[in-house]
Amino acid sequence: MQFGSDNHSGAARAVLDAIVAANDGHAGGYGSDPWTAKAVAALRDVFECDLEAYFVGTGTAANSLALACLVQPWEVVLCHAEGHILNDESTAPEFFSGGARLCGISDGDAKLQPAHLQRYFEQAGTMAPHNARARALSLSQIAENGLVYSPAEVTALSELAHRHGASVHMDGARFANAVAALGCTPAEISWKAGVDVLCLGASKNGALAAEAVLFFKPGLGEQFVNRRKRAGHLLSKGRFYGAQFAGWLQDGQWLQLASHANAQGARLAQVLQAAPGVRLAWPVQANEVFALMPEKLMQHLQAAGAVFYPWPKRAAPGALQAHEVLVRLVTSFSTTDTEIAALQAALGDYRP
Repeated sequence: MQFGSDNHSGAARAVLDAIVAANDGHAGGYGSDPWTAKAVAALRDVFECDLEAYFVGTGTAANSLALACLVQPWEVVLCHAEGHILNDESTAPEFFSGGARLCGISDGDAKLQPAHLQRYFEQAGTMAPHNARARALSLSQIAENGLVYSPAEVTALSELAHRHGASVHMDGARFANAVAALGCTPAEISWKAGVDVLCLGASKNGALAAEAVLFFKPGLGEQFVNRRKRAGHLLSKGRFYGAQFAGWLQDGQWLQLASHANAQGARLAQVLQAAPGVRLAWPVQANEVFALMPEKLMQHLQAAGAVFYPWPKRAAPGALQAHEVLVRLVTSFSTTDTEIAALQAALGDYRP
């Protein structure tokens, strides 16, 4: 019963096969190889534009290096108060940007809204150099609580950010899940909606360790090549990044994997919601399930072999009841019906 994270799953067969194929023979280093060229061409085809693509091994590196290209050390990145870049990447964004400030502005709401941005810009000081200016907005897709931003929502936020001189960054660690959930094209929730740079995650959805940083606005990623090298994230055998993305994208494999994870997330939500004493914190729109349950039930499920984690109480939508906890369960491309059935059985065995 592995519901701890989609990071816990291995690699998809198509990705492994691509790595094995790329392993034969010799190829140029640092991304000057046919596999990387194939991956970049595939990304341009999938996103329907002449984007710039760069590869790194972790989401933290992708987000931090991308943001460093958008802001100066004395500027601000706006994000959700529960944003991954703010809470779960240590101080890497500040380090790689040279000190730019991260500022959560969601005011307890589940997702960022234009009103949050408008309020910030209305209240922010404008006395240079005394007041730091917001130069980037970062969105997580899917959001920190498993919700999905629609194209219209991304467009509204992007337009307001651009109006105030801020670029738009998207942390797309689960971007594939959002595309699969919405049934839209990747372009429609990225550059067509105003996103300037997307960190497209593959590691959570079938890759070994591969993330792509996609710049949609010409010139915006000019610094990335040097920043990646300086940070030690330029892989000498770059063909293995290219091979992973080429195999992942081929024949829509990436969306098939995400669709399975999402479908299993919906099944898991139904099982949990039917159990006495359990309620969903938010609607389940992709592959993350957040539930409120008695702490004793959480302990019972974990003792039965279910792997999942309690979530910070501050993130809960409202006050928790006595002895109640907020937990997160995540499904992946490898989640089986058997695992969900086992959790259902464990729920049935629970006696308050």
